[in-house]
Amino acid sequence: MPTKLSPGALFVLTASVLWGTTGTAQTFAPPGVSPLAVGTVRMVFGGIALVLLALVKGGWRTGPRWPVLPTLLATAGVVFYQLLFFAGVARTGVAVGTIVGIGSSPILAGLLTWLIWRQWPGRRWLTATLLATVGCALLILAGSRSVRVDILGMFLAMGAGLAYAVFTMASKILLVERPAHVVTGLVFGLGVLVVLPLWFYLDMSWLTQPQGLLVGLHLGVVTMAVAYLVFTLGLQRVSAATAVSLTLAEPLTAGLLGIFVVGEQLGPLAWLGIGLLFGGLLVLTRQPG
Repeated sequence: MPTKLSPGALFVLTASVLWGTTGTAQTFAPPGVSPLAVGTVRMVFGGIALVLLALVKGGWRTGPRWPVLPTLLATAGVVFYQLLFFAGVARTGVAVGTIVGIGSSPILAGLLTWLIWRQWPGRRWLTATLLATVGCALLILAGSRSVRVDILGMFLAMGAGLAYAVFTMASKILLVERPAHVVTGLVFGLGVLVVLPLWFYLDMSWLTQPQGLLVGLHLGVVTMAVAYLVFTLGLQRVSAATAVSLTLAEPLTAGLLGIFVVGEQLGPLAWLGIGLLFGGLLVLTRQPG
């Protein structure tokens, strides 16, 4: 049967590729910058950019009343993802923390879709998620010399995966009657208010250096504002479960950048992981014509 690329899937994939540049961009930050500070800068810069876009394009004063619960859930999801993910990685290490955080998101999103809407995401979602999750695990484990397991850290990372799944599903509800730039502007604007106190608590002196400022702007404007706006455009066209599964392109992008930009060397196990990730994404990005 002939197939064609899904436009919604391509939007989500574009966002995932932009998210995948985060790790490489962080390597150019000044030495000694804490991951929590980087996450806070990313949230504040990106949130402000999305709020300004919503104000310029307009449309946020029209439309139906905002549902309170989905709005709060979307805001909590995007904020807690940042905090829980960094906390989980700090305790259990990058390898296990990333596997649990990123790998659990599509599984939890699919399960929540079934529990809340009684809608089974389908065998294609299940196949693609299994392929991509195993590929993600192989890719990250292949590049890790030491893996340590911390129970609390694993729960924190899984909480990050749940937070991202909740953000995606709540945003899906908000996007039914509202344009993407309005939804991202409000949700991330509220997110900025939540994390803003951390700005005054953490050391942000690294932003006074030109290199640090460029890194902060890239993380905030490109990997946060542009990426999440494109992601919500795709979310209007694909299911929440499929969207979260497609975001597994993030570790694929990060791995390839590590090879060609940072100069990392990957073995056969890592290349197998890349192949499985690509196969899983291919299943989701192509639809019957």
